[in-house]
Amino acid sequence: MNSKYFLFGLLLFSVFGWGQINFEVSVSKKKLGLNERLRVDFKIDKPGDNFRPPKFSSFRVISGPMQSVSNVFVNGKRTYSMTYTYFLTPLQQGVYDIEQAQIEYEGNTYKTTPVTINVNEAVAIPRDPNDPKNIVDEKLHLVAELSKRNPYVNEPITIVYKLYFAQNVNPTDVDVVDMPKYNDFWSYSVDVPNRDVATSIYKGERYNLVEWRKVVLYPQRAGKLEIKPLSLDVTVNVPTGKRDFFQRVIYTQVPKLVSAGNLNINVKPLPSEGQPDNFSGAVGDFSIDLFTTKKQLKANESLQAKVKISGRGNLRLFSLPKLQTPSAIEQYEPESKENIRSNLSGMSGSVTQSYTLVPQYQGKYPIPAVEFSFFNPKTKRYETVKSDEQLVDVTEGPSVNRAVNPATPAAVSIDTPFKFIALDTSFVAINPSVFFGSAMFYGLWIFPLGLLLLFAIYARRQRKHLGDKEGVRMRTANRMARKYLSEAKRNLNNSEEFYVALERALHNYLKAKLKMETADFSKEKIKNILSQIGVEEPLVNDFVSVLENCEFARYTPSSVKAMEQDYANTAKMITQIDKQL
Repeated sequence: MNSKYFLFGLLLFSVFGWGQINFEVSVSKKKLGLNERLRVDFKIDKPGDNFRPPKFSSFRVISGPMQSVSNVFVNGKRTYSMTYTYFLTPLQQGVYDIEQAQIEYEGNTYKTTPVTINVNEAVAIPRDPNDPKNIVDEKLHLVAELSKRNPYVNEPITIVYKLYFAQNVNPTDVDVVDMPKYNDFWSYSVDVPNRDVATSIYKGERYNLVEWRKVVLYPQRAGKLEIKPLSLDVTVNVPTGKRDFFQRVIYTQVPKLVSAGNLNINVKPLPSEGQPDNFSGAVGDFSIDLFTTKKQLKANESLQAKVKISGRGNLRLFSLPKLQTPSAIEQYEPESKENIRSNLSGMSGSVTQSYTLVPQYQGKYPIPAVEFSFFNPKTKRYETVKSDEQLVDVTEGPSVNRAVNPATPAAVSIDTPFKFIALDTSFVAINPSVFFGSAMFYGLWIFPLGLLLLFAIYARRQRKHLGDKEGVRMRTANRMARKYLSEAKRNLNNSEEFYVALERALHNYLKAKLKMETADFSKEKIKNILSQIGVEEPLVNDFVSVLENCEFARYTPSSVKAMEQDYANTAKMITQIDKQL
């Protein structure tokens, strides 16, 4: 009896085991060096569908998935397997998991178990001189050439990333894997329109080289600053040492990840000794000019006075000196204009501020000279330049006697000292009137009743106003937009707080005008909605550009001038959108 139960259980177990599906993962090794490769195989013994691999977040996929199927009949018995193969390299040292893969079979989902991989430091691997991988390792290099390692704050430095490769190998495809973030630097890239191949000597051998990327950096703080490496994934054609039937060299393609290495820069602070009181952060070599568009004009006519800073240095990262004018000349807010060339040696050109001046009285008015101080890294000292004084001759208008000091108020000269006093009198007889029954009497009765009526109308409108929840929400958002815009203006000396307030102002403006919610604040959605309601494309692009500046400023410091420009653009942009809406 027991033997019957045993045979029945064995038969049931065999049938149950025959119906099971095996979906498993295997790896070539569980411990490897940072410079080694890992093979991962996901194998199933049934023809599954919709295979979904893990993310491999701690590894770089060199190749895969490569799918192979084995379907073998031996003595009438079928053996089936399907395998997905990947080749990986680790990104950094540590302990990482190959997470679960998934596959479907007959409506059911099957998963592998995670596998733990221990990545240690790079190991010494015996090199075969004829192995294409070893050839690429020795004949392909990415180098970052730095112009100087000990600059002053706001002194420009350049980085040129050069890709060196031997003359018997040929890069065919290059992808950027990791772009460095230049934290604590103000930076711009120099275009490399044609990556022409040149030759140069590298480590005593002749190499081909391509200048891949050029960057100019202006350090914004003193101390030891680090620049992360640029990493490229390069596919290289390498000769195999074999030839085809026509004696042509046979090449094979080898992928290679190359990095330029970390760069450390020691930034020197600007000296405090001898720093002028009017120093605004200019570093370089500059000159200053002051000129006017008119030398002679009438009172209440306008002219332009222009302060121009020219030279080479951090032209976008300092404030221009203010123009002082006599009190008898009305002065308006200046307009800025830039004519700056940005190349590998830094910024050069000029920055001009134009003031509109309107003299009120006739006379000759001196426009005082303007001083400008900067630090010259070549002479390692502060220098001050001064413009020429300009003279404006106002030929017609009310007369004025100017004080010797142009900053003091002008004394107006009037021919008759008491001309403004009326000397001729005209008397009017006072007729007595009765108050009761007069217009004044009835007016004093009606006025309080009118006030009560107006108050009742106002209270009714206010209740209706507050009952409109959507309107209240929009008005609140509009009020918050103006509040944060004012807060941004108050924080022009603090880049992070300024851009946080500016971004809040833009978001609240969108809530007020477009009834958008915070969850909808993606740049693409904002762009689409603004375009749909009829806002012109240049204005939409300006709006998105300011939002991008707010995001970018979280990682890269901005100058006061750049923040002032973003604030002015935002205020102008909101006004223009209001007009179009």
